[in-house]
Amino acid sequence: MIWHPSPNFGPRRDGLQPRYIVLHYTAMGCAGAALERLCDPTCEVSAHYLVDRDGTCFQMVAENKRAWHAGAGAWAGLSDINSRSIGIELVNTGTEPFAAPQMRALEGLLSHIMTRWKIAPVDVIGHSDMAPERKQDPGPRFDWRGLARAGLGVWPEIATDPVDFDASLTRIGYPSASAQDRLAAFRARFRPEGFGPLCAQDRARAASVARAFEQMRRPV
Repeated sequence: MIWHPSPNFGPRRDGLQPRYIVLHYTAMGCAGAALERLCDPTCEVSAHYLVDRDGTCFQMVAENKRAWHAGAGAWAGLSDINSRSIGIELVNTGTEPFAAPQMRALEGLLSHIMTRWKIAPVDVIGHSDMAPERKQDPGPRFDWRGLARAGLGVWPEIATDPVDFDASLTRIGYPSASAQDRLAAFRARFRPEGFGPLCAQDRARAASVARAFEQMRRPV
């Protein structure tokens, strides 16, 4: 771990502690450019960690501080996600697979953070989950299945009883947004092979995810 401090942070509000981990991609070509932006006081953005393609990890903000990575959005009915989360940026343009060394390093980092703060796999989310109208990261190329196999995320099987899609997404935790944005955010994470109009497979997968999240989610 390389300490590379950013000035872009503050105290967590109202005594809040991390209960979520939010995953991002940088949409930039290299770690150097991302670090420059995340540590530039005029940009007013940051994250707790940055993981490069080769697995090198940088820490920019202490975990007990509020980094400025999530912005406006909500998850499971809660707002101010910056005060409730730890943000991890992954060097990736958004159009490429995530490198194997990077994913291995991410898994190790997640394991340590989740143990320290007692964060459950169900509470590891993507930026697009909490802000579907604004964000697409970490995108459909991110390996959520692999993260679930490592015990660090959730990937339920398809349910056999499709039900109301919008209600399922609300049960999962997605905030209010247009139907198109919510569908895109859900597919990017849980059904990246999906395309076209909403279909029975979307409704079935959403129902399965909703049940899994409700069973695993800790009380607010």
